[in-house]
Amino acid sequence: MQLTDLGPYLMAGEHMVWSGEPRRGIILTASDIFLIPFSLLWGGFAIFWEASVVTSHAPIFFELWGVPFVGAGLYIIVGRFFVDAWTRKQTAYLLTDRRILLVRSGPLASTTSLQLRTLTNVQLKEASAGRGTIIFGDMIPYRWAVPRGWPGMPNAPMFFQIEDAHSVYGKIQSLQERQSGG
Repeated sequence: MQLTDLGPYLMAGEHMVWSGEPRRGIILTASDIFLIPFSLLWGGFAIFWEASVVTSHAPIFFELWGVPFVGAGLYIIVGRFFVDAWTRKQTAYLLTDRRILLVRSGPLASTTSLQLRTLTNVQLKEASAGRGTIIFGDMIPYRWAVPRGWPGMPNAPMFFQIEDAHSVYGKIQSLQERQSGG
């Protein structure tokens, strides 16, 4: 998504303070410590099952039974990384003087708007080279029923792996203090 396309998301009288986007490409996260071994076990067993059924000339029902499990296994082994990278490529972030916006374009288009004055739990997780993630709300580790519906994807609104995260976090804190009269 182009950051220049964010203007229509502003409300009357609202001013943009910062805009950015998540890091691009394939990214491993902490949840992959669990998901990679699980995916290899799941996918390995599903492929073994399907290969055994096909080579033993079992009834077609058994051959078809294994196909969704092989598909799920291939998705969690490699496909999820490409879906995540593609989704992040369609995502842009916007900080205004009133709100935080997470905008995703494409077939899975969505907009999340969070009012700065009502945010109570804003966390900064700094990474290397000035990158970091700002989380708005509480994360539930290893939660499978995530809002986006994909295992391993974030389950709280966040600015994921943004440049100069510490500075953006400071801007959010300053705006919140200004709105609360502090």
